[in-house]
Amino acid sequence: MCGIVGAIAERNIVPILMEGLRRLEYRGYDSAGIAVLNGTQHLKRLRTVGKVKMLQEALEQTPTPGNLGIAHTRWATHGVPSERNAHPHISRDGLAIVHNGIIENHEELRSDLERLGYSFTSETDTEVIAHRIHYHLATVADLFKAVRATVAELEGAYALAVVSEHDPDRIILAREGCPVVIGVGVDENFVASDVAALLSVTRRFVFLEEGDVAEIRRTSIRIIDREGNTVDRPIRESALSADAAEKGLYRHFMLKEIHEQPSAVADTLQERVANGRLLEAAFGPAATEVFKRTRHVHIVACGTSYHAGVVARYVIEQVCKLPCSVEIASEYRYRNPVVPANSLFVTISQSGETADTLAALRLAKQAGYLSSLAICNVPESSLVRESELVMLTRAGPEIGVASTKAFTTQLTALGMLVIALAKHNSADSERERGLVTRLIELPSLIDKTLALDGVIEELAKRFADKHHALFLGRGALYPIAMEGALKLKEISYIHAEGYPAGELKHGPLALVDADMPVIAVAPNNDLLEKLKSNLMEVRARGGELIVFADPESGITPSDGVTVIQMPKHVTYFQAPVVYTIPLQLLAYHVAILRGTDVDQPRNLAKSVTVE
Repeated sequence: MCGIVGAIAERNIVPILMEGLRRLEYRGYDSAGIAVLNGTQHLKRLRTVGKVKMLQEALEQTPTPGNLGIAHTRWATHGVPSERNAHPHISRDGLAIVHNGIIENHEELRSDLERLGYSFTSETDTEVIAHRIHYHLATVADLFKAVRATVAELEGAYALAVVSEHDPDRIILAREGCPVVIGVGVDENFVASDVAALLSVTRRFVFLEEGDVAEIRRTSIRIIDREGNTVDRPIRESALSADAAEKGLYRHFMLKEIHEQPSAVADTLQERVANGRLLEAAFGPAATEVFKRTRHVHIVACGTSYHAGVVARYVIEQVCKLPCSVEIASEYRYRNPVVPANSLFVTISQSGETADTLAALRLAKQAGYLSSLAICNVPESSLVRESELVMLTRAGPEIGVASTKAFTTQLTALGMLVIALAKHNSADSERERGLVTRLIELPSLIDKTLALDGVIEELAKRFADKHHALFLGRGALYPIAMEGALKLKEISYIHAEGYPAGELKHGPLALVDADMPVIAVAPNNDLLEKLKSNLMEVRARGGELIVFADPESGITPSDGVTVIQMPKHVTYFQAPVVYTIPLQLLAYHVAILRGTDVDQPRNLAKSVTVE
């Protein structure tokens, strides 16, 4: 949820820390702070409420150079956004810590520490960790050992970076349930919660595993695993470029990422389809055998990724003739699912560090599934490393909190999964060739849909003063309606709901009036006539309709009915991706008119690494 950056070098590392925070601000942005050491001088800490630019302005007023330091940008869990709750937190004798995650037994630990004479200045669970490390230092007299003793007492999820003015040559790290990566330099090393923070200084990374505790010095790295063994974790080279997380000529990351979708989808397909065939090996060497045996698919995800899973359920059942269930990860974790024989467990996550989805995967491994498949955008993530099969989505860095290109590339990856499963259940080579062709056509169809940007920008003016909106779809377009509603509420703060259009008469029609626009997605498919009847129910009650429709749908503009023509001949297999695009653009332009923070909407964070 939050962003961690750290560095140790001969040069001044403060600019590196600040650039890292700027790149991680999508993970948390209600407060920020930095703590640095310079030689034997005392630890210097600076914290501010608000975005990273507020911390930068404070540093300009109070220059704070150093050659070792840690920094943090926060998304509040314990305690309101305030300077006293901002990281880094300090215990006695110049010991400072930054932390991502949630410590579930912090109240018990806090009570114990208060009995021992420790005073607390914040409402956070993080300060508990700082004091606990200081407490253990009194008996073990070594920062590394004190951190190990402390994490053995913690219950919950954490990524920690710890420094001390009495130990000015190293940073101590620990990981349990939250990602931590070490950036490897030349006579200097770095730490972050995401590789994106460090791409300006290194492309070489070491990823800590669950339970690891590590120390980084200027010229060395040491890692101890959960059992206390010294281990070597491999150095991996990131394929991401340093400018991959820049806005370029676009006003916002979200708009840039919307317009990157043709190339992101094309990249996701590249080398996975050829000559009208899907290359199953793209899922992993065991994929063909797994897909042959699969008789049921269980998809688990959160938020936008959950909507992608619901789309897949419709298509898997229609094309592959296999039963498919889809579940929100936070619900899956707390029930005892019955697992049908030969069930494939599929997780979907942009970051691969979504706490509930990761926990679901770990539970599934003991539940008797045939195999696990991760659909993910981050090759170095925990979800990818812990799954047996993987399909990477190749969307590139997605910085805007409201997911766009990650969603459409997830749908593309799920389309390839559909083809893979269909090959062994219901499709011959000609059917496979047709489905592959439909996927290959997607980038061009997205490009044509993006040409509607100006029309949708004008349409958005009709939403600027609205407080509610209803999105309708049928079949595989129902979850697209849910996704459209989610985008609008995420960044414009307009209350919006996505409904299956056939459900209108069972309650939602009571909400329809001239002040609540109703947005419908209407491809030319088998459910079109049913959808038209539902739309007439809206008009009969005075509702204003906005319909994104196939040119051959027969839906025409009239009083109270606005029709935006979509590209022609979009098939059932393509429609969920194509009809997502105008809903993304609509949400973006409405948010611009309402003056909200498009890339960093209030109360939300990009990577949800806490439960």
